[in-house]
Amino acid sequence: MSKVTFDNLLEAGVHFGHLRRKWNPAMAPYIFEEKKGIHIIDLNKTIAHLDQAAAAMKQIAKSGKKILFVATKKQAKDLVADKVKELNMPFVTERWSGGMLTNFQTTRKSIRKMSTIDKMQTDGTWETLNKRERLFKTRQREKLEKNFGSIVDMTRQPAAVFLVDILKEHIALSEAKRLNIPIFAMVDTNSDPRLVDFPIPANDDATKSISIIIDTICDAIKDGLAERKAGGDKEKATEDSGISSEAPAKTTRPRKTKAAEPVVEGKAKEEKVVVAKAPEAKVEEVKEEAPLKEAKAKATKSDAKVDDLTKIEGIGPKIAETLAAAGLATYADVAGSTAEKIVEMIEGVRGNHTPDTWPKQAGMAAEGKWDELKAWQDEVDGGKAAPAKKATTK
Repeated sequence: MSKVTFDNLLEAGVHFGHLRRKWNPAMAPYIFEEKKGIHIIDLNKTIAHLDQAAAAMKQIAKSGKKILFVATKKQAKDLVADKVKELNMPFVTERWSGGMLTNFQTTRKSIRKMSTIDKMQTDGTWETLNKRERLFKTRQREKLEKNFGSIVDMTRQPAAVFLVDILKEHIALSEAKRLNIPIFAMVDTNSDPRLVDFPIPANDDATKSISIIIDTICDAIKDGLAERKAGGDKEKATEDSGISSEAPAKTTRPRKTKAAEPVVEGKAKEEKVVVAKAPEAKVEEVKEEAPLKEAKAKATKSDAKVDDLTKIEGIGPKIAETLAAAGLATYADVAGSTAEKIVEMIEGVRGNHTPDTWPKQAGMAAEGKWDELKAWQDEVDGGKAAPAKKATTK
């Protein structure tokens, strides 16, 4: 069950999207309605996708791998730095240096250069430099600390990347996609969720909205790290107890003669131990990867059904595409709508459209009454509006 509730997200303003003219049609499945020219995000879908992302994050943290957080916009940089620093995870809140992931070897060289300057201050080399050289090294150290100080512990490429705004962090998004690194991100109504493996539909401009999403993700990572630590302690305790229990068993067990213990039996015992160990390692590996794959499959699965709306007289390919992007992708969707709403949706599409009869035609198509629909279309002159026919026969 999710730790955040519908009311929590509502209070934080997670549901506020962008203006209608700035929307990305790919976000249509995540938009609940339009109010005063602003799209409203469906918070039920936000909770579902947030739970999937949190479960995947927990498994990655449990496996001991690093997750890179990227948030360079001023609304998010300070709170992301404060929360992620507690988890000992790498983060970038200043400028994203191009090639930070794709050219990771050069990034590591810059970090080593920073370590070299620190070493100079402790081994006495610093005292041999003149004033100008010290000033140059100090400024170089400050610049490197600003850009790479938060990823010093990232000795290899991260197992996942979390982005706050995929439009602002488009370079980081491109590098992660090129390296096939799983991408978690907050997507607003002006973003394309298809570019992300684990999209979380939410307002990515308000500080409160960003804070509640980051808190949920960080709590999932904390749980994963705690389970990893608890599992390690449990294994260590089991090993210690196993060693102590085996020692007295060897002294108290009666020794058998070679005749009583054949060589074949000893060989079978030895093979049994080897076979028992191999599946354990395999099961453990699958346990780590399965939730991530399952969560990703759920996140990318599209359960939306699309019907051929062009079978409705008056709807062409362009209008069908526009209606599908607006959320009317099936005959049932069109039948449940009204002509007034459809007119607003197809506003801007060229042509003289009369959608008065489209819901009625879609209702027949949804019920499978194709013969009745064909007869009706022929009777009303190809499905045109009834008033137009009366005007011609008068």
